[in-house]
Amino acid sequence: MIELADVQAAAQRLHGVAHRTAVFTSRTLDERVGAEVHLKAECLQRGGAFKFRGAYNKIASLPEDVRARGVLAYSSGNHAQAVAIAARLLGTSATIVMPEDAPPAKLEATRGYGAEIVIYDRWTQSREEIGVQLSEERGLALVRPYDDPLVMAGQGTAALELLEEVPALDLLIAPVGGGGLIAGCSTVAKALQPGIRVVGVEPEAGDDTARSLAAGERVHIDVPRTIADGLQASAPGELTFAVNRELVDDVVTVSDDEILDAMAFLFDRLKLVVEPSGAVGVAALFAGRARGARVGVVLSGGNVGVARFAELLGGRE
Repeated sequence: MIELADVQAAAQRLHGVAHRTAVFTSRTLDERVGAEVHLKAECLQRGGAFKFRGAYNKIASLPEDVRARGVLAYSSGNHAQAVAIAARLLGTSATIVMPEDAPPAKLEATRGYGAEIVIYDRWTQSREEIGVQLSEERGLALVRPYDDPLVMAGQGTAALELLEEVPALDLLIAPVGGGGLIAGCSTVAKALQPGIRVVGVEPEAGDDTARSLAAGERVHIDVPRTIADGLQASAPGELTFAVNRELVDDVVTVSDDEILDAMAFLFDRLKLVVEPSGAVGVAALFAGRARGARVGVVLSGGNVGVARFAELLGGRE
């Protein structure tokens, strides 16, 4: 388990390095869902997603001699970019294991930040096995995408900032992939406001955390087929699940079509480009699956290329 103090220590490391992202509101959104909604725009974070917070906190915490040898991570895109940026800022190298079908914009951005990319097939190979093997062979520090206390603590700084700016929320909503973001955010929320409800959102096809919470143990599913590529975990992390089963009140699901509606609204009404994974919280509000009076929502990322954005939304009214 991590504690509020771990998140506060992460905030000190990130001060002046990570962006303190803006919180947006929309009268139209409030009227549509019958609540006062505050959107934490992590789509405007360095690297385009909240992942920079955890990656930098982890890499900055490594002993200097370990960090100097380089770091390795596995990711479908957002963690990849975050690790590449953090490694560059901290004067070391990054090797990233990425699926061959990762969004081109994420692949190109990760290369652009100076990382070496190792491609694998997400449908037939295990990125965890590849990552562990390569890190041992090359002597690189492994920076896991979510199942690490320092990564979870870093991600929790998003909620720390949100609650500093907008206190007295009664509901906090965050996307759920491997569970690192919501683990960090729920740790902060429950410590600062014990009465707050924390609700996670998954794509319908990727409901491994919802199933796991219902079963009382980690459940593995096939790699989900969903437009929310950042939420394609097949099982919650071991460490994240230990936190989330204690602190998260509920996990709900949304369809790909509902995600697209949320993306379109955020673009049209707030002029925010949010990737599918980042829009699931607003999708849950629109679908009535998460309700509160004063609500905070983490828009976790905005890494969607123009071609993919047009492909997803170009034909919608």
